[in-house]
Amino acid sequence: MDLKRQNKMPNYPFWLGGVAASMAACFTHPLDLAKVRMQSLGSTVPSPSMLKILHHSISNHGLCSVYTGLSASLMRQMTYSLVRLGSYEEMKRRMSENGRSPSAGKLLLAAGVAGGLGGIAGNPADILLVRMTSDSIRPPEKRYNYRNAITGLISLVKEDGQKGLARGLGTNATRAVLMNTSQVGSYDFFKTTLLQYPIPLVNYQFHDGFFLHVVASLAAGTCGTTVCSPADVIRTRIMGSSGKASPIEVIVRSLREEGPAFMFKGWTPAWMRLGPNTVLMFVFFEQLKRSWSSLVPS
Repeated sequence: MDLKRQNKMPNYPFWLGGVAASMAACFTHPLDLAKVRMQSLGSTVPSPSMLKILHHSISNHGLCSVYTGLSASLMRQMTYSLVRLGSYEEMKRRMSENGRSPSAGKLLLAAGVAGGLGGIAGNPADILLVRMTSDSIRPPEKRYNYRNAITGLISLVKEDGQKGLARGLGTNATRAVLMNTSQVGSYDFFKTTLLQYPIPLVNYQFHDGFFLHVVASLAAGTCGTTVCSPADVIRTRIMGSSGKASPIEVIVRSLREEGPAFMFKGWTPAWMRLGPNTVLMFVFFEQLKRSWSSLVPS
């Protein structure tokens, strides 16, 4: 009984992951902005580098321009990330109530389910984020001109109705399932594996701490970027398109004009954004959990 109590996972607040993700987003939002703009550009425009996009934005609109859409990003983290991380941690805790660690298969399944729930919860904020960060590269007559996430949400409902909140939901939910499985699920896998086995050749054994969290989260970020790139690009184009274009039309047009390679457009800025974002999110999350445990003992 004592062993079960010792191995039982602490019960953390559901919202803790959303706070950690919001903290990370404050640092990596400019990279997210560059990624969305690269993915939104069609074949008729030469694909600029991430640095060129950021330099152009700062040169023409000032330093604050790279934080365009930050309010939508924070809304997204406090819906999408809050639900996907909170649900996953709760499922993992319930699966560990018997004192045994759940299998990798169960953790991946839990991550996938939690990701789908997060994708549904965060879909409206995702639409706002895509539109606000890509607005400046649109023709003036096609811009949305949302001042912030709240006014953008109101405008979205007024212009497109409640159905507008679900635009791209299928693609977004699919991407969220892939992301949570490949990012959050793989983080636990890499973390557990690195704790169990020493690194070959150098025979280095990791211990649960900051360095382990950084290495495991960097590996998880790389895995997540590669797995999610196709769904991420398709989702960006569907959400950024006008209400008249159907998701199938957007995909077919992109395939016809650019070929299958369009699905990996923006992979480098996506990795440069998701890598640091994953590291910061999990490091913040681990520290917040430790702080919570010391403040509120189980």
